[in-house]
Order: sequence, then structure tokens, then C-alpha cells
Amino acid sequence: MLRDMTTDPATPRRTPAGAAVLREDVTEAIRAAVFEELAAVGYARMSIEGIARRAGVGKTAVYRRWKSKLALVLDLVTAFAANGLPAPETGSLYGDVRALLEVAAHALRHPVASQVIPDLLVEAARHPEISDAIKAALLDGQQGVAAVIVREAVARGELPPTADPDRALDLMVGPLYWRLVVVREEVGEAYLDALAASAAAALRAEAPPSSRPSR
Repeated sequence: MLRDMTTDPATPRRTPAGAAVLREDVTEAIRAAVFEELAAVGYARMSIEGIARRAGVGKTAVYRRWKSKLALVLDLVTAFAANGLPAPETGSLYGDVRALLEVAAHALRHPVASQVIPDLLVEAARHPEISDAIKAALLDGQQGVAAVIVREAVARGELPPTADPDRALDLMVGPLYWRLVVVREEVGEAYLDALAASAAAALRAEAPPSSRPSR
């Protein structure tokens, strides 16, 4: 029987003749150009030509990596989501909320959130793929962090067992998103201190689920 050379670990793998080798520095230049183009003209007016021009490359360099501007943007939003938010471990509810707000404020100042995401939210109504990617970037990771904060606070006796992680996330990050992304006003340390205290107090006073209106 003939040995299958393609699966033999002792056989060195060759790059097929004529195959394009994608340079990482070019890929990163294109990604940076996408952020700039989105911030400057928005998703609807963004073009592969404009991205290539900003990156200083030809259009073929972009198309070798992504088949369309939608695929490109989804890749970037997904990569942004993959970074995630670390779950704080300060030992107190206020400390955990305050730490989360500090990290979230930094993330919301990123071009993806402050300039790109609002525009993509409009496009999400027409492109389900964008909607799913934005949900992953803005919600899924933060929901996990909020669940950890609530679980630890319940274990310490700082919150009742009925505390709702989704409501906690609304109380903690919602005002921050409104201030930084919608109103576009900068926040200082005093604002984050006060918001953390208010969110922690609201969570402690949370009513049982049966008495809350359905969402």
C-alpha cells in the first residue's frame, strides 16, 4: 500500500507554487484603515477603494484577506469582542462595580465603540450578521462579567439571591454607554465613583423578580 505523504509528520509541508503569502504588517495596516474609514464616512459610504487608499495598498491586497467590506467589518467587530472584559475580584460589590466601570469606560473610548458601533447599529437593521456581531461585542462578554459580580456578591451576602445579572448590567454600564457614546461627554473619576455607588445601592435594593415588570 502506498504511504499517504500528506499526513506523514516527517514530510515537510510546502507552500503551493504561486500561493500568496499574506504579510501581517499589511493586514494590520488594512485593519487600522477600516477604523479610520468607518469613523470618517460611516459603513454605508465605506468602500474597499477607500480602505486600500488609507492603508497604502492595492484593492487586491484587501480582497485577498476579506471577500467584502461586510466580511471585513464583521471580522474586526468579532476580534474586538474576543478581547472581552476581565471579571474584577476586589472582594466587595462596590469595588467590583467600580473596577468594571473603569475598564468599560476605557473600552467605550475605543474607536470601535465611540465612532464605529453607533453607525453599525443602524446597519444592523439591514444586516443580521452585523446585528449578531455587535451583540457579541457589546453584550455577551459583559453579561458574563455581570453574572460573576452578582454571583460573588450573593455569596458574600451583599446581594439577595434574587439579584438579576441582566438588570445589574443595565444599572452598571447603561449610564456609562449613554454618557460616553450617545451624549459624547467625557467622564471623570468622581463620576465613576458616584455611578458605582448608585449602581451598588440599586442592586442591594432590588425587588424580587415576581414584583418586576416583564422585559
